[in-house]
Amino acid sequence: MTSVMGSPDATGRFGGFGGRYVPESLMPAVLELEVAFREAWTDPLFRAQYTSTLESYAGRPTRLYLAERLSEHLGAQIWLKREDLAHTGSHKINNVIGQALLARRMGKTRLIAETGAGQHGVATATAAALLGLDAKVYMGEVDVKRQSLNVFRMRLLGAEVEPVKSGSRTLKDAVNEAMRSWVAALEDTHYCIGSVMGPHPYPWMVREFQRVIGDEARSQYLVATGSTPDWVVACVGGGSNAAGTFAGFVDTSARLVGVEPEGGAAIGRGVGGIVHGMESYFLQDEFGQVNEASSISAGLDYPGVGPEHAYLHTIGRARYDQVNDDQVLDAVRLLARLEGIICALESAHAVAWLVQHREEIAGTSVVLTLSGRGDKDAETIAERLGFLEGESYA
Repeated sequence: MTSVMGSPDATGRFGGFGGRYVPESLMPAVLELEVAFREAWTDPLFRAQYTSTLESYAGRPTRLYLAERLSEHLGAQIWLKREDLAHTGSHKINNVIGQALLARRMGKTRLIAETGAGQHGVATATAAALLGLDAKVYMGEVDVKRQSLNVFRMRLLGAEVEPVKSGSRTLKDAVNEAMRSWVAALEDTHYCIGSVMGPHPYPWMVREFQRVIGDEARSQYLVATGSTPDWVVACVGGGSNAAGTFAGFVDTSARLVGVEPEGGAAIGRGVGGIVHGMESYFLQDEFGQVNEASSISAGLDYPGVGPEHAYLHTIGRARYDQVNDDQVLDAVRLLARLEGIICALESAHAVAWLVQHREEIAGTSVVLTLSGRGDKDAETIAERLGFLEGESYA
């Protein structure tokens, strides 16, 4: 049986989405990357090295944890896939280890990356340090300020962090700048994209490096319960943790839910278009200009979504809902006080969906991916909840 989330077609498309829309100067690089990834991903030695590095260095497998107090509160059995416990504090390390090993295999000596919340930037800096590669990370000036802890971590790890001052000064503009930089340094540099976005083969390749989340969770849930969960839930910006999670469950009876920020819901409020080398849904005005996304979460502050998510939405295999910033903050507090887990603002979108849909999930079972930990968001959360002014927040 062919999986719904199998390989894209020969042109890199998932149904009507994806593709490879790049300038002529970049085409040789993305073609070279596709050939290199296909060869590596079918090479048992590369797969063994990738798996071994995730296990010995990144802390895999991560736990699948039954959140008993949250389950009692919501009236459903809630299992948390703890990607927040992976080395560097998020799922991003799964993809970056894979791309860094591939870059070294291709003879590249330098990584460049974009980052929003800084988790992908930290993971890139970490992998570069581990493998002896140079690293430069592009980050919107707004995100540099609101994710200062991760900027410090990247620089401590030896990476150069370049603040991007154009446009909205957030993730979209960081992607623009990284792509421009890549054109000028193709010979020795690999562009390590952090999500299931960009020109083919990136959406497919990043999903494959992240599918370890879903494959592990499905096996762990089966061992624990002998069955399949009713729901699988994950947050979606570009959508890498959701794509990796969904890949493990897409061929089961589980209902798949991606949770977008209300101010960046490309599937919920966007239309079809071509940006950053791919065809997908994007927030656009009536003239086709890309609108800015808005989210309390820097990692979901992106006006588009990965093309495979657009495809899953179109065929009805996954559902995509929205939550707002206030619901996200309430979810952070709820999880902290019931389970002693301070999750990232990105992950809190998925938790907020549980609360929003507690009647719908009552009496069922849910696997939810906690994509990252909340240390990086401490200042933002404290400010929004009034802690910085010395207010008492009950």
